[in-house]
Amino acid sequence: MKKADLFVGLYLLAAVIFFIIPIPNFLLDILITFNLMVALIILFNCLYAKETLAMSSFPTILLFSTIFRISLNVSSTRLILSTGNPGVVVRTFGNFVGGGNLVIGAIIFIVLVIVQMVVINKGSERVSEVTARFTLDAMPGKQMAIDADLNTGAITDKEAMERRDKIQQESAFYGSMDGATKYVKGDAIAGLIITVINLVGGIILGMMMQGLPLAEAVSQYTILTIGDGLVSQIPSMLISVATGILVTKASKADNIGDVMIGQLFQVPKVLYMVGGTLCFLGVFTPLRSEGRILVYLGMGLGMIVLGRLIAHTEEVAAIEEEVQEEEVQADEIRRHENVNALLQVDPIELEFGYGIIPLADVNQGGDLLDRVVMIRRQIALELGAVVPIIRLRDNIQLNPNQYIIKIKGIQISEGEILFDHYMAMNPGYVEEEITGIPTFEPSFHLPAIWITESQRERAESMGYTVVDPPSIIATHLTEIIKAHLDELLTRQDVQNLINNVKENNATLIDELVPKLIGVGEIQKVLQNLLAEGISIRDSVTIFETLADYAPSTRDTDVLTEYVRQRLKRAISNTYFSGEEMTTVVTLDPKVEQDIMNSIKQTEQGAYITLDPATTKKILNSVENEVKKLESQGKAPIIITSPIVRMYFKKLTKDYFKDLIVVSYNEIESDVELQSIGVVTTDDN
Repeated sequence: MKKADLFVGLYLLAAVIFFIIPIPNFLLDILITFNLMVALIILFNCLYAKETLAMSSFPTILLFSTIFRISLNVSSTRLILSTGNPGVVVRTFGNFVGGGNLVIGAIIFIVLVIVQMVVINKGSERVSEVTARFTLDAMPGKQMAIDADLNTGAITDKEAMERRDKIQQESAFYGSMDGATKYVKGDAIAGLIITVINLVGGIILGMMMQGLPLAEAVSQYTILTIGDGLVSQIPSMLISVATGILVTKASKADNIGDVMIGQLFQVPKVLYMVGGTLCFLGVFTPLRSEGRILVYLGMGLGMIVLGRLIAHTEEVAAIEEEVQEEEVQADEIRRHENVNALLQVDPIELEFGYGIIPLADVNQGGDLLDRVVMIRRQIALELGAVVPIIRLRDNIQLNPNQYIIKIKGIQISEGEILFDHYMAMNPGYVEEEITGIPTFEPSFHLPAIWITESQRERAESMGYTVVDPPSIIATHLTEIIKAHLDELLTRQDVQNLINNVKENNATLIDELVPKLIGVGEIQKVLQNLLAEGISIRDSVTIFETLADYAPSTRDTDVLTEYVRQRLKRAISNTYFSGEEMTTVVTLDPKVEQDIMNSIKQTEQGAYITLDPATTKKILNSVENEVKKLESQGKAPIIITSPIVRMYFKKLTKDYFKDLIVVSYNEIESDVELQSIGVVTTDDN
């Protein structure tokens, strides 16, 4: 027998037994809590059902839950009349809801009953009746529509059969719901009658058998009656609401146990909400007394754990489905007639040999995928740009330990690692050497040594910088992406950025795009900034600057300079923070004048027409000054006047990739600079 069949059978059998056999009050407390949990599960499943047929077993669920709830009501009535002690839950609901006032408690209970019977039950009954009638009336038209689609070839025989089956399920479901709503109405009426019996019978038995005074009997049994009515009517009302939700939004061929259990426990967030509700009731209400907190916390935490297990199962299934989809896509690519997939170019690819697969395989403990996710997050925080999805794939044509990085399908860089080894790099002050395999760090091409696991601790104690293979690959990939981030920024990315800014700055965007400047021109400005490592995260400031200066010029290079000057705080923080005095190189005024005199303006933009001899002298001077800075361990920074900066950067960018060119207007006033050289064309 399946577990679902056993659960449903025990659930229904228990309800029958409770009609006959008295149960102790502590067990009644547990069962009342369980009944409330079931009602919440039913309510939230109906609430989150994507379509009506997702809860096709609801009429049967409604019948079973109603019988179980009435059996508990009978059991509590037996305890009230026989012992006057139906348990902590009933008494707590009676005292807590009324706040110690019998009149208030009675009024709340009466209002609850009226709302359920007049509003919810009556509405659900009417909607079910009308929906069932309309569904049955619409069946011939739907059947004709299916036949017409089948005759025209719009659908296949299988699709036609599935549609007909769905129509039959809907008609059966709504027909069943039309009758099932009577359960809810009858349950409410039965609960009201039982409440009257509890009150009158309890007062009489309390006076006659227990010798209680009239006032004490009225007080005691009124509280118990209200509590019993509430613990019965609240779950009943929840299910009534669920009924209304379902019929205002049919039966599957599966086993009813599988359908009920599968549908009730298929949405993890439902179980989270139910578990949280039960934990709250057990901790923050008087239900925590007399050990009942264990019941509520146990059930609540059980629901949360179950929800997490189901969510994990769904995540695994989603990953498996994604893998299957990729396999299907690969099969499609292998087909001779399918060449469209070959036209797609991934923005970023990381291909690796089979020896590196364990680093990317989660099942083998690899965390390379997690590091790739962190790379996208890190660059988004540092530079304000969203990195496209990074495609990871193995390539049997590569050496086992080799990997290559591609940008838009073209190989940009490569590297090689030794599995189960670490890369040790001398930061420059370690004199003692360590034995290993000489190599070069792929990101910055620094000399390094491959060492084993047993040598790692000793190398670190000596002062070496030791990194593992996944960190080497991740760092290399990060540097390549940063170097080519301007190429990866598409017009669609810019449009998405504009849309994000518009949510809180609609006036700015309405003024800027497309009245003053187009998306393509904004893209050029952002690419210019990213090409020099300037963050575009402060997009509001960038767009404000463009709105200020776009009316006077459409030259994207000039607009970029205006934006850079507005971002001088960020630029200063990037290049000049952390030091009391920053060492830089300046530009000879004569060189600046030569550059300005050689600028030619065209419709396509400005360019420099310096003669080759002068250009060579400038580049040689730059090379000498950069060597001075690098010999001191300083970043190569050259300071120019604002009007010359962008032209000087264009002149040198092909020869000095890491050269930082900053204008005086891009530096905060509190930054202290020390010039150790001048770029000049003099032979001296």
